[in-house]
Amino acid sequence: MAHVTINDLAQQLALSPSTVSRALRNHPDISETTKKRVLAAAAESNYQPNLIAQSLQNKRSNNIGVVVPEIRNTFFSTVISGIDEVAYEAGYTIMVCQSGDTYERELVNVRALAANRVAGMLVSISQETLDFSHLTRIIEQSIPLVLFDRITDKLAVSKVIVDDFEGAYGAVRHLIARGRKRIAHIGGTETLYVSRRRREGYEAALRDHGLEIDPSLILSTGYHEEHGRAGAERLLTLKKLPDGLFCVNDPVALGAFCHLRDAGIAIPEDISIVGFSNNPNTTLVRPQLTTVNQPAFEIGRHSAKLLIRQLEKENDGGKSETETIVLNTSLIVRDSS
Repeated sequence: MAHVTINDLAQQLALSPSTVSRALRNHPDISETTKKRVLAAAAESNYQPNLIAQSLQNKRSNNIGVVVPEIRNTFFSTVISGIDEVAYEAGYTIMVCQSGDTYERELVNVRALAANRVAGMLVSISQETLDFSHLTRIIEQSIPLVLFDRITDKLAVSKVIVDDFEGAYGAVRHLIARGRKRIAHIGGTETLYVSRRRREGYEAALRDHGLEIDPSLILSTGYHEEHGRAGAERLLTLKKLPDGLFCVNDPVALGAFCHLRDAGIAIPEDISIVGFSNNPNTTLVRPQLTTVNQPAFEIGRHSAKLLIRQLEKENDGGKSETETIVLNTSLIVRDSS
């Protein structure tokens, strides 16, 4: 039996090959009536897309590359689930790499995905990344790129983030409303946009409520539990201890929580703690951890939609504009504050 092509279907249905192709990809510009006609004809003639030929012709595969700092972090694994749901619906598969939060592995991942001719990339940069030339090369190779969560403002690409400033501001305002006047902040690396915005939100809340910004209470560490433990250990060396603590994310907050508890600090009586991201582990400790909810699944969905919209536009010969989507956060108040 001869292999049925898109051209064969187009001739049979008196449609253009591009219309048939877009109908098979469920393109929104194609009417439902036309899609049904094309799908019925494809099923009747046992049409099978030649993915290898498509890849060679377009110099791209139907794979989307995803690079995250770490998969074990439930925030990023949930983002990946959101990406995968949208990608699957649009006929794409995802290839996931983790950088281990290092620049070197991020560089290797991006190069490997490009060599595998992915259709586009979704990247959340590592805490070590200061040089973005590897991502600039991706843009120069006309591989669509969307950054999410851990972004840089040095690249003119589409991005998906949450309102980190407002999330941090609300967390610190909550601690102040609870009567806390000496609030510390264990932040991430200052090179990352997300860390800077959360620190700025923390500082703005203090200023707006007439509280002093004390540099000794502000630490730049990292994004993992060990950084929270190390930060809490440093805070305990101060002559006057903080009575509140806002952390850059939940792993850091949980690390600080465990160290403070082991040191005999009562939570929240001595020190109230608030994290960021709503990691499921925040409900496993006692008292449960107050946190800022970060809609991880929606971040993934929006990131994938942005990228696929860009791919569809470029497949149709157009050029897409860069877009930044900012999602709202919400404070989840629990017993640690």
